[in-house]
Amino acid sequence: MEELYRLDTGEKRAAGAEESGGARVPCVVDFSPTATDMSRFPFSVWRKINKNVLSQGGGSLFAQGDAQGEYSLRETIGRYLHSSRGVNCTPQQIIVGAGNDYLLLLLEKILGRHVRIAMENPTYKRAYQIFGSFAYEITTVDMDESGMTVSGLRQSDVTAAYVMPSHQYPTGVLMPIGRRLELLKWANEAPGRYLIEDDYDSEFRYKGKPIPSLQASDTQGRVIYIGTFSKSIAPAIRVSYMVLPQELLERYRQQCYFYSATVSRIDQKVLEEFIREGYFERYLNKMRKHYKEKHDLLLEELADFEADFRVMGENAGLHLLLTGRRGQTEKELIATAQAQGVRVYGLSDSLVGKAKEQPGRTVLLGYGGLGFEDIKKGLALLRQAWL
Repeated sequence: MEELYRLDTGEKRAAGAEESGGARVPCVVDFSPTATDMSRFPFSVWRKINKNVLSQGGGSLFAQGDAQGEYSLRETIGRYLHSSRGVNCTPQQIIVGAGNDYLLLLLEKILGRHVRIAMENPTYKRAYQIFGSFAYEITTVDMDESGMTVSGLRQSDVTAAYVMPSHQYPTGVLMPIGRRLELLKWANEAPGRYLIEDDYDSEFRYKGKPIPSLQASDTQGRVIYIGTFSKSIAPAIRVSYMVLPQELLERYRQQCYFYSATVSRIDQKVLEEFIREGYFERYLNKMRKHYKEKHDLLLEELADFEADFRVMGENAGLHLLLTGRRGQTEKELIATAQAQGVRVYGLSDSLVGKAKEQPGRTVLLGYGGLGFEDIKKGLALLRQAWL
């Protein structure tokens, strides 16, 4: 696979970039791949729901809640997942947690300590770091145009595989149904094998028909499904959910019964009503249209870059990738962009193992948090830097 490397690792950067002479250039446009647009969020609706929940809930809302999350919220999430992603589950299979980090930490208690796990390479660095903090043995598996290769998975001798089939981060690869079925076949071939499906931003797709989740095709209870509202609503919501196969649900109840809920009952009730009353669906539809307009503008502005760059990952999500055709290194692309006051993000940091030593030529351009004029300004400055 042509290099599609590096990931924004979430590290804080300085407000400006230094030129070779030491002068600091203020950051004018930041193409962060993790930023979202909150300008159209229905804050008045959220405040109204919050007020209603507090006025009607009484003292019970301040009592300790169900460790798996409020049952009514899990019912609501289950209905949403079935209608939007084809996920088949009962409310009993859903665990609500404060972010994906917590759910992955919980998963260690469920799967056990000494697990051999496969991850795509390049991969989502944060998950890799979390698994690395366990007593897990991590094996990376190369990708092709369809995602994680099953041949590589078979050679890795693992019992679990972490994949992002709907929109792989950071490459943007959409895993076709054939590859998904191959992964399920691998999981079904031996007891104790599981696929961890991270469906982090499946709501934002711009081309082709939506493909149901990997879990929707699972008939043997081999898929652990993880999702979040951080991209679709707001990062500060900090509400994620995990759907466990029945076998692992029993293990959760036996080994994790003493853990407390990590999301307040008030926040859960507000989110439940936001979804149940249709506000979430209306907001999603509005944001899909809004992000697509940004996506289309970015591609239009990139038209004169195509002789010098290959554009990839443009079918979904809130970022795309540019790979230089003229031999520019990733480091050079970042430095020349910084000299113009533009922040772009290389992809080589998402590589792990020996592949990390390979020189990168690809950068990430995120557009979710930028306004239309910012996108135009940023691309105008990148023309000066790169063309």
